[in-house]
Amino acid sequence: MSIVDNLQSDKKEAMMPCPETKAVAAYAAQALQTALPKEVEHKTKLHLLDTLAAILSGTHLKAGRAGAAMARRLGGPPEALAIAAGLLVGAPQAALANAMAAHADETDDSHVGGRFHPGCAIVPAALAMAEAGGRSGTDLLRAMALGYDIGARAVMALGIRSADTARFSTHSIGSNFGATVAAAALAGLDARGHAHALSYAVQQTSGVPYWRRDADHVEKAFDFAGMGARNGVMAAIMVQEGWSAVDGVLTGAPSYLSAFAETPRPEELSAGLGERFEIMEAAIKKWCVGSPIQAALDSLSALIAGHALTPETLARMDVHMPDDRLHIVDDRAMPDVCLQHLLAVALLDGGLSFASAHDHARMHDPAILSLRRKIFAIPSKALTEARPPRQAIVEITTTDGKVLRHHTRAVLGTPANPMTEAQVCAKARDLLDPVLGAAHAQGLIEAILRIDEVADIRDLRPLLVIGD
Repeated sequence: MSIVDNLQSDKKEAMMPCPETKAVAAYAAQALQTALPKEVEHKTKLHLLDTLAAILSGTHLKAGRAGAAMARRLGGPPEALAIAAGLLVGAPQAALANAMAAHADETDDSHVGGRFHPGCAIVPAALAMAEAGGRSGTDLLRAMALGYDIGARAVMALGIRSADTARFSTHSIGSNFGATVAAAALAGLDARGHAHALSYAVQQTSGVPYWRRDADHVEKAFDFAGMGARNGVMAAIMVQEGWSAVDGVLTGAPSYLSAFAETPRPEELSAGLGERFEIMEAAIKKWCVGSPIQAALDSLSALIAGHALTPETLARMDVHMPDDRLHIVDDRAMPDVCLQHLLAVALLDGGLSFASAHDHARMHDPAILSLRRKIFAIPSKALTEARPPRQAIVEITTTDGKVLRHHTRAVLGTPANPMTEAQVCAKARDLLDPVLGAAHAQGLIEAILRIDEVADIRDLRPLLVIGD
């Protein structure tokens, strides 16, 4: 066989996509033309509202300000709104800025099976591309649901046994893939275009889980959200502009799975597409704090309500937590990811709001510090193995010798115990009212719940502008 024949054979082989890439690309290419089941569409609206509330509440936090500054510096054509900056900029810059605000703290949603925070990257990427293309609200919802589907499956296919064994940050990987397919769908790419966008997603896959050491929540916001949102929009635009790429990149050698998987599970890449919608498995947080703390706060709230607990009645609090994630929240320096601090604030205040969870000054409050000395975190292998995941047990010994116990098995906001529309809207108002004002916030909430009636997503912009 001649050199020319070898080259032609290699080219033909390169153009034969692997079955998994072909299946994912074909599904993604028809996503905007396929109606979502009503319950999926409704839950997608709630995740859109929850993420927009996270973006707007995060605009004044450090990561949100960093994203806004970058959007102002990079600018670009007036394609999409960088909310914190109050400017129309290029779609990649808007996606980056809004994603940084979305994960400026711990307000955004999460997905246990996919080991990532989907909304903070997927929603900003989808919103930016929807604005750039003048897409409808229905298109935005369908692209979002697609992003959750592929982002979660991209992580599930890696076969990672536990967070402690992962060499790469699943939070970065899931966000990268989810944002890419959402943006590519809104860019109007066909199946081959989606395959090429996936190729650029693979090349941009990165992230090492040392984000746990970030005390400022800026690089963490980039790792979880900004990087994936920017990468996804860039991948979609590159292919939209005619860039070619490699077909069939998800499996084989070398490929996505050969590079990143721990125990490759290629079947997970396309398993149940069109039947199992991963947004239904995503959790909306009741509490605007780190995910591992949710169950402990649920338990403490139940004990406060049931037994009229006050700081004066507390002798000791033992908090049993899953041993694979306790280190993420154990005695941390940031208020919204510190288990002991948040439990002390909740007991002292009789509850927890967005404002109180993010009040750095109270980390030094003598009353809080006094309570923290009575709170003990206990790692539990049994809770790590328990299902549903992320359970917690709070045991309180009162000053009169009583022992009170509450075991939260299904955290409020998770698939096993979902928040109602009214509860999600109440959380949104808590986040939005201080930023937009009550009337403006209510208008935004109502618009999102009717987003499927919006013909051009750019009509939403006035409701996302923050007043002076």
